[in-house]
Amino acid sequence: MNNLILFLNAFLSYFLLFALVVVLVIIACLIGIKWRKSKNQKLAAAGEMIVEQTATDSENE
Repeated sequence: MNNLILFLNAFLSYFLLFALVVVLVIIACLIGIKWRKSKNQKLAAAGEMIVEQTATDSENE
């Protein structure tokens, strides 16, 4: 009986550690997705400004 308790204690300890790692990975992925979307929006806005400047320059010629 003592061995079973020790086994369950170790199993639950490693299971909780595994669950913590999984949660941290999910949080890191969500943060990465958020940052990538933000960067894409900034690049798109900068690209639109370049397109507008190029269109204005070609109209002035």
